[in-house]
Amino acid sequence: MLMPALSGMRTRWITFVGSFVALALGVGLIAATGLALAATFDAPERGPERFAAAPVVVRAADHLRVDTPTGTRTKPLDHPGPVGPRTADRLAALGRTVEDRTFPADVTADPAGVDAKESRTGPGAEAARTGADAKEPRTDPGAEAARTGADSGKSRPGQEAEARVGHPWSVAAAAPYRLTSGRAPAAAGEVVVTTRPGGAPLRTGDRVLVRTPAGNAPRTVVGTVAGRGFEDAVFFTDDEAARISPDIDALVVHADATAVRRALGPDSGMDVLTGHDRRRADPDPDRDARALVSVNALLGTAAGITLFVSAAVVASTFSFAVAQRRREFGLLRTAGATPGQIRRTVCAEAVLVGVLASAAGVWLGAGGAPLLVGRMTEAGLAPPWFALGDASWPLHTAFWTGVFVATAGALVSCHRAGRTAPTEALREAAVDSRVMPASRWAAAVLVLLAGLGLPAVALAFDPGDLLGRKSYITRPMLLVVGFALLAPVLVRPVGRLLTWLPARLPGATGVLVRENTAAGVRRTAAVAAPVLITVALAATLTGTVATLEEARAAEARTATTADYVVTPGQEGRPLAPAFVERARAVEGAVVSVSRSTAVTVLEEDTALVTSEARAVDPARLATVSDLPVTAGRLSDLDDGAIVVNEEWLTTRVGDRVTVWLGDGRRASLRIAAVLATGTGDNGVYVTRRNAGGAGVDRIDVKVAEGADRRAVAAALHSAGAATGTRVTTRAEWLAANGPGPNDPTRTGLRMILGIALLCTATALANTLVMATSDRGRDLAVLRLAGATVPQVLRLVAAEAVVAVGVGAVLGGLVAAVNLLVVWGALVLLGVMSAVVVPWGTLGLVVAAAALLAAVAAVLPASFALRTRPVELAGARE
Repeated sequence: MLMPALSGMRTRWITFVGSFVALALGVGLIAATGLALAATFDAPERGPERFAAAPVVVRAADHLRVDTPTGTRTKPLDHPGPVGPRTADRLAALGRTVEDRTFPADVTADPAGVDAKESRTGPGAEAARTGADAKEPRTDPGAEAARTGADSGKSRPGQEAEARVGHPWSVAAAAPYRLTSGRAPAAAGEVVVTTRPGGAPLRTGDRVLVRTPAGNAPRTVVGTVAGRGFEDAVFFTDDEAARISPDIDALVVHADATAVRRALGPDSGMDVLTGHDRRRADPDPDRDARALVSVNALLGTAAGITLFVSAAVVASTFSFAVAQRRREFGLLRTAGATPGQIRRTVCAEAVLVGVLASAAGVWLGAGGAPLLVGRMTEAGLAPPWFALGDASWPLHTAFWTGVFVATAGALVSCHRAGRTAPTEALREAAVDSRVMPASRWAAAVLVLLAGLGLPAVALAFDPGDLLGRKSYITRPMLLVVGFALLAPVLVRPVGRLLTWLPARLPGATGVLVRENTAAGVRRTAAVAAPVLITVALAATLTGTVATLEEARAAEARTATTADYVVTPGQEGRPLAPAFVERARAVEGAVVSVSRSTAVTVLEEDTALVTSEARAVDPARLATVSDLPVTAGRLSDLDDGAIVVNEEWLTTRVGDRVTVWLGDGRRASLRIAAVLATGTGDNGVYVTRRNAGGAGVDRIDVKVAEGADRRAVAAALHSAGAATGTRVTTRAEWLAANGPGPNDPTRTGLRMILGIALLCTATALANTLVMATSDRGRDLAVLRLAGATVPQVLRLVAAEAVVAVGVGAVLGGLVAAVNLLVVWGALVLLGVMSAVVVPWGTLGLVVAAAALLAAVAAVLPASFALRTRPVELAGARE
C-alpha cells in the first residue's frame, strides 16, 4: 500500500499539503503548550531565605490537622497564632533565643514630608491629633475636594510611601543581613533599611517617615544592608519592635532541635523547623507554587482546545478530501480494486501525512515554546522567573497525538470510500445527494443528547458546577461536535436562509450562490466546520466570562450599600489602626469594620473544606450591606453563631456546626442565617471574636440620614491623608475591583482564541484551495456561458463568504445554548444578571474568517481562469 499511497500523494499534492500544514500547526501548538505545561508541574526549588542562618526556628503551627476515620487531614491556617511568652521563656533556658516580629513599615523617603509631620512622632501624638482633625472647620467644598484628591493617594513626587516590613535588628543575622554602611540601630528613632536596585535611594543619615501599626514617626537611617530579594525591610531596635508589635511571630533558638522538641512536648501547637523546613517560616513560602496554578490551568486549557480544534479540522479536511476523490475511487473499483485495498490506501496516506506533519510540528513546537513562555511572562500571565525545563515527553506526546489524529480523522472517511459501489460513486460525483449515512446520524444524535442532557442534569441538581472554568470550557465541545456532525444536513436550510435576499436581487449571482451552496453540501460543510468551532468557542468563552463578571458586579452592587469603602492599598495588609479610630470618630458616619478570615469544616468525616469568611459587627452589617438571605436573620449573628451559604452541607437555621477558625481553634457555632450561593462570592460571616487573629482590612462607611455628606467625606479623606490610607467611594471601589482590559483571565482567553483562530485560518485556506482547484470545469462553463472573469471571481468569493456565514450561524446557535445554560444557572443560584454577548469579538472573528475565505477562494480561481475556457471544459478531473 505504500507505493499507491505515495503515488496518490504526488498526484493530489494540493490536498495533502493543506492537511500537512493544518496538522503540523496543530502538533506544533500542542508541543509548545506541552513543554510550557511541563514546566509548571514543579515550582523552583528555593532554600530558606529569612532564616537561612538560623539553627532552629520555632513558630506556631501553620497547618490544621484533624484526625478522621480515613486518616489525618491537613489544611493551611489562615492566621497562625503567635509564640506565647511562656513558650519563649521555656526555650530560653536551652540556649540563646532571638524573637522575630514582622509588621508593616512603609517608608516615605522625603525630608520635606518628614519636616511637615515632625509633630506626629508616635501613637500618643497621633491619637491627640485624631479628635482635632475630626472636628476641624469645614473649608470651601471645591478647595476641600481638590485637597482630598491630592491627599488620597496622588501624592506629590517624592512623597510616595514605599511598602516595607519591619523587624527587630537582632533577627537580621538569621538571614543573614550584613551592614554595608553605618551601624546598628541603638535608639527608638533609628532604623536600618535594605537597599535594592530600583528602590528608594536611601542612604545612611537620611531622615524618613515610617508608618507602622503604632502610627507615623520620623526616623533616622543609621545603616543600610543589601537586600536579599524576598523582602524590603526596615530594622528597628528590639525594644521598639516589641512596642510596635508585641506578639512574637517566630523564635530563633540556638540549641539542639531534639532538645527543643522535647521541651515543647507533642501537643504544644508549635512547629520546630530545621534544615529545608525553615523555608516554611519565609514570607509567603508557597508563592511560587501558587503562581504556577493559574499558568498550569491556562496552558492545560490551551493544549486541550488546540487538540480539539486540530482533531476536528483534520477530520473535516480528510473527510472532504475523500469526498473529492469519489470519481477516482469509483474508477479504481471498476478496475477491480477491493474495498479493503481502497481503505488501506487512504489510511496509508493518512499515516504518511501524520508522521511527516507530526515531525514538522514537533520541530516547530520545540522552537516556539521559548517564544510562548517569553510572551506569557511579558503579558503577566506567568511569573518573571518562569522558564522551560528539560522535559522531552511533551514532544513525544505531541508527535504520537498528531499521528493518531491523522489516522483517526481518516478512518471514517476511508471506510465510507471503501464501501461505496463503483456505479454509486460515479453517480454521486456530480451532486452531493447522500451526505449523511445512518451511522453519522446516530453519532450526531447521541453527542447532542449528551451535550444537552449533561447541562440539564447539572441545572437540576448542581447549577453552581456550571459556572466553573472546566465546565464552561469543555461543555461547548460536545455541542460543537454534534452540530459539526449534522452540518451536511443543516447547510442547505441555513444556506438558503442566508441567500434568500441575494437570490431575489437583480442578476444571476445570488441565484448561483444559493444553488451552488445547496449542490456542494460537502464543500460548504467543510468550510463551515472550522468557522463553527471558532465562533462557538469565541462566543462561549468570552461571553461566559463576561456574563459571570457582570453577575459578580451585580452582586457586589446589590450587596454593598455603603457610601465609602476603604481597603488596604497592598493586598494582605491590615488598615492602619489610627485610621480605624479616626473613622469611627467621624460625626454622621455609620462605620462597619470587618476582617478577612477563614473557617474550615470537616465534611462527611472525610474532607476538610475551607471557606473564606468575614468577621463583622452584626449591629452594623445590615446598615452597609444587603446580603441575599434565604433563611434566618443577619441580626441573629453573635459570638456563638455563624452565617453560611447554601453550598454548605448543613444549612438549617438553628443547627450547630463544628468549625475550625483561622487560627486553628475549634468552635461549635449555631447557624443564624443562610445566604444564596450566587456566583460563589457569598462567603461566611462570623463575629470579631471568631476572626482568628485577623486584622481590619475593610471599612464600609454609610452616611447617616440627615448627616452632612460633604463633611463626612472631608473627615474621612483627612483621616486617610494623615495615615496613608486611600478612601474610595462605592462606585470607585466597584470599578477598581472589577476586571480590566489587561485582566489575566481576559489575556489568557485572547491567547486561547488566537490559537483557535490560527487553526481555523489554516483549515479555511486549505479547504478552499482544495475545493476551488477542483472546480476548473465549473468555472469554464460559466465563462463559456458569457460570464466575465470578475463576475466569476465575485461568485467564488460570495460562495466562500456564504459558507463562512453558515458556520457562523451554527456556531452562534451553539454559543446561544451555552450562554442560556449559564444564565439559567445564575437564575437558579439567585443572581439576576443579563447575558453579555461579545458582539465585538464575534464580529472580528467572522470578518477575519470571511476575508480569509474570500482570498483563499479567489486566488486559485484566478489562476485557473488563466487557462482557456474550452481547454478547462474539456479537461478530465
